Amino acid sequence: MCPRRPSAHHAIRRLEAGRPSRSGPRSGERYCHSVNRRPTLADVAREVGVSAKTVSRVLNGDGPASARTREQVLAAVAKLGFQPNLMARNIRVGGPDTTIGLIIPDLGNPFFGTVASGIEDTVRDRGLTLLMGSSADDPDRERALADKFLARRISILMIVPSVGADHSYLKAHRAAGLPIVFADRPGVGLAADSVVSTNRAGAHDGVTHLIAHGHRRIGFIGDLPTNLYTRRERLAGYRAALQEAGLPYHRTLVTNAHDQHEAAAATSRLLGLADPPTALFAGNNIVALGIIVELARGKRKDIAVVAFDDVPLAEALEPALTVVAQNPEEIGRTAATAALARLDGDRSRARTITVPTRLIVRGSGERPVPALQKA
Repeated sequence: MCPRRPSAHHAIRRLEAGRPSRSGPRSGERYCHSVNRRPTLADVAREVGVSAKTVSRVLNGDGPASARTREQVLAAVAKLGFQPNLMARNIRVGGPDTTIGLIIPDLGNPFFGTVASGIEDTVRDRGLTLLMGSSADDPDRERALADKFLARRISILMIVPSVGADHSYLKAHRAAGLPIVFADRPGVGLAADSVVSTNRAGAHDGVTHLIAHGHRRIGFIGDLPTNLYTRRERLAGYRAALQEAGLPYHRTLVTNAHDQHEAAAATSRLLGLADPPTALFAGNNIVALGIIVELARGKRKDIAVVAFDDVPLAEALEPALTVVAQNPEEIGRTAATAALARLDGDRSRARTITVPTRLIVRGSGERPVPALQKA
């Protein structure tokens, strides 16, 4: 059994008795590593019988060490489960960490999960690791997360901006060479690369599709808050399609919801109007799910639906859901590629890159206008 490390109290008693304090092990002894303590560089050095500086040289490859010493150090690292503190090392030598910080609004939304997958797939071959946190669409929380990532000396910072966030505090970091890329929504107060979908054009295509199938009263259920970039752009596409078809814009047909429950309630309100819509355009995938639930609950099979964003099992619905599909994986890949280019020295002017959407016709958006309303 390994000897117990002497306590501070024990050392004081030895000094009071006139005996020297012994803080290290006797010759030939090694202390056990507590299950509650992570092994340190000193533990590795003690295991091998070399200095901590020698262990550091082996692990960092920044000094001479014999092949035998290197072999012994690496064996001790594996045995003890030692993990180098890369953050501390990078701060010490003044270099960046090998990580990317990504801030998204909602970890539970599959759209942002797929964006993250696209980023991770793109940076993996560069030896970079993705760290992710959720802002909950709160600008203060977003700022706090960004500060934590910056303290790690990350290699790249990527953000899906929160509504109301001001990113001017990142100007000095960008000027110092830190690649900063915004995804899905552009940032505010900072000239940096942004990668977004063709939100306005996609919504225009979806609403035009409903108009082509005879619908003249089309409800719009968008996200909240109303000044959210994607919500504004999609509403603009909705209005442009109506105007192009010579149809009036009715405020009563436009409402908002931030979750599935609110979207179901909004659907119920729209269908309860004296002159209700015959078709609905969902501003995102969460809204679409709320619409589907409410229509199923009311056994309404006469309402056409087109959703912005695809949803899981969309093809299993009856009828299958017609969508304006984004490509979140491509958004992630494009954002990561832009960030890596900046990391490699690209100093060109900041730009906004758009990723196209596409209309996928499946059945729900092709329902005809009910005969009574045609008349």
